[in-house]
Amino acid sequence: MENSIKEDKLLRGGQFLVKETKAEDIFTPEDFTEEQKMMRDSVKEFVDREIWPKKEEFEKKNYALTEEVMGKAGELGFLGVAVPEKYDGLGMGFVSTMLVCDYISGATGSIATAFGAHTGIGTLPILLYGNEEQRKKYVPKLATGEWFGAYCLTEPGAGSDANSGKTKAELTEDGKSYKINGQKMWISNAGFASVFIVFARIEDDKNITGFIVEYDKENPNGITFGEEEKKLGIHASSTRQVFFNDTVIPAENMLSERGNGFKIAMNALNVGRIKLAAASLEAQRRVTDVAVKYANDRVQFKTPIAKFGAIKLKLAEMATSAWVGEAASYRAAKNIEDRINLRQEAGESHSDAELKTFEEYAIECSILKVACSEDVQNCSDEGIQVLGGMGFSADTPMESAWRDARIARIYEGTNEINRMLAVGMLIKKAMKGHVDLLGPAQAVGEELTGIPSMDKPDFNELFAEEKDMIKKLKKVFLMVAGSAVQKFGQDLEEHQQLLLAASDILIEAYMAESAILRAEKNVKRFGEDAQKEQIAMAKLYLYHAVDTVNQKAKEGIASFAEGDEQRMMLMGLKRFTKYDRMPNVVELRNTIAEKLTSENKYCF
Repeated sequence: MENSIKEDKLLRGGQFLVKETKAEDIFTPEDFTEEQKMMRDSVKEFVDREIWPKKEEFEKKNYALTEEVMGKAGELGFLGVAVPEKYDGLGMGFVSTMLVCDYISGATGSIATAFGAHTGIGTLPILLYGNEEQRKKYVPKLATGEWFGAYCLTEPGAGSDANSGKTKAELTEDGKSYKINGQKMWISNAGFASVFIVFARIEDDKNITGFIVEYDKENPNGITFGEEEKKLGIHASSTRQVFFNDTVIPAENMLSERGNGFKIAMNALNVGRIKLAAASLEAQRRVTDVAVKYANDRVQFKTPIAKFGAIKLKLAEMATSAWVGEAASYRAAKNIEDRINLRQEAGESHSDAELKTFEEYAIECSILKVACSEDVQNCSDEGIQVLGGMGFSADTPMESAWRDARIARIYEGTNEINRMLAVGMLIKKAMKGHVDLLGPAQAVGEELTGIPSMDKPDFNELFAEEKDMIKKLKKVFLMVAGSAVQKFGQDLEEHQQLLLAASDILIEAYMAESAILRAEKNVKRFGEDAQKEQIAMAKLYLYHAVDTVNQKAKEGIASFAEGDEQRMMLMGLKRFTKYDRMPNVVELRNTIAEKLTSENKYCF
């Protein structure tokens, strides 16, 4: 009976758009268990001891230091948080996995990348797709840091079109081995990895196949490397080309089945995307910390610059993006963890439960990847601005934070690809009957052609208007996407600019709802007075979301609707983005900024 209750409250992937979520049914960072708080604190202590004081060394491209820190992280169990205990991991849930990824990633993008590549795309394909012999052989060494993993998918001619790779795998005459030939590029951890997940094509197969390839310096087996890439950021993250020249591996090192490589690659990226969102959070907290402290210390015109409205604006917006990113990331992480647990309780294996769940929540993973990677870039950019000339100097951490943040919008699938994926996957789910978009979209269409209600709603209760506004933002998506699907059908994927506009509406609806629900849940348990800054952040984010939705919907409507249809949709848009009582944005920002400067840190 308990399972069915949990099942009822747990939204499936993409259902947030058409089903109401109650504040008490979401997970927030304030819900961390004592065990999770201890894990968080131990990771923070590790970072403050081993990583933060050595930032300068990472910027000098000290790859050996990255390898050393990764080894220490392995000794402390941080690399094996998501790995079951029988493979020498800690066997913790997905929320704890996100938590470790979050807090270990904030001091330098070099460690964030090395950690993410190893624990995600370097380990998970074996854990999720490997047979029992493969798991026993490789996963314990990866979980403890005895070996490090890398993931070889991208090629000079195969980036976003990952399935077009030219690397070949040829079965030897005796049928006992495969011979791999080809070139891979942008391979994170290449300089110190012992295990490579390599994707190659067998004969003229439609889809690529995954292989586990070991590397031993003493016996390179036809594996050679290019020089370390010269990169804008993540300077101490080892990034090299990898060349395979008649590299012979046992036939039993095929991962999963022949032709299953593209599926492995895509599902590994789903996990990587939500973990990349987590990896963007602590960076924002630390950047905000540095900016707040500098603003309090820097005096101009006999006044700390933290007292000036222009600086308050920046600090408030920086903190808000981090806080909202936390709300949305941990909301989705708990949904994923709960669904994995339900599947396992129903008799599915650990690997099958994880695989199906990550695929189910692929929409949320893409949403979070886009939102948080763009927020961390904006946050670091504003951090530089708060510090002024000092922010542009390599003597402060802002400059490297800005450079490191830039890669987040590119890897794990570019943000453009992820935007289009989010909408495309949602429409596919609707067509398969997994998410009922048709009914709600028709209801919105009827509302547009009907007579608007003149009843004035009662918005006196806290968040009443905000929750009503979120419902309306979802209607905007249904209006735009529903009309676009009707007009273009299967050809919609060819209209990329329209998909990009629709995806921004979808993203803002999810992020804004997560913020409002987090604030509402915390008001109910801690009281309104104790949460006034969190209330302000939730309302501030929603205000910006409404503006974004208005702009993107207008762009979308103008691109495919004409005449009466266009006029009707624009009138609907005006109705769906209209506040009854507009928030005082300056007051909201001042409330947030004054809390930050009084605490002299990111304090949420």
